[in-house]
Amino acid sequence: MPEMPMFPLGSVLFPHMPLPLRVFEPRYLALLADILGDEPAEFGVPLIERGSEVGGGDVRAGIGVVARVTQLDSAGEAVLMIAQGDRRIRIESWLDDAPYPRAVVEDLPEPAWKDELAPLLEHADRVVRRVLRLADQAGEELRWPADVGLDADPAAAAWQLAAIAPLGPLDQLDLLRSETVGRLLARTIELTEDAEVLFT
Repeated sequence: MPEMPMFPLGSVLFPHMPLPLRVFEPRYLALLADILGDEPAEFGVPLIERGSEVGGGDVRAGIGVVARVTQLDSAGEAVLMIAQGDRRIRIESWLDDAPYPRAVVEDLPEPAWKDELAPLLEHADRVVRRVLRLADQAGEELRWPADVGLDADPAAAAWQLAAIAPLGPLDQLDLLRSETVGRLLARTIELTEDAEVLFT
């Protein structure tokens, strides 16, 4: 199983979603320096379940997503980067955090899309956008507007709906663990409808 540089964050990255980062910690600048010669340049992103993004000493989830660097701007004091969520990984074991976090990882199978899931995808789309509108009207600071576009590929759109739903990171982590697209969509609907009461 391969070793992979890791960039733990306090938020969940999903496949098919962009990840903007401002990189300033020396250890993550070292990570970038090491991977930028690779094609593709990629690193793993697990959720920090407890603790801080800065300085280490955190508790990290055992699942994450590989991020591929797509844009980089190193003109300022920090490096501004955009990466794209690619595929899910299971973290088998953590290695030494010096010079930056690294782990032994295994790719997780990609859940297969089935055409009979199309009505469930449409239902999830309606629920997520409805609750996003309610959250916006309630004055919540949202990362994604209710009218954000989704990928034409239905499997990618299912992950994107999970990502834009107004949920906390532990609920999102639950969605990321889905082994089937059907489970992903059903749980996205369930968790988003549970969250709806917060905005009404």
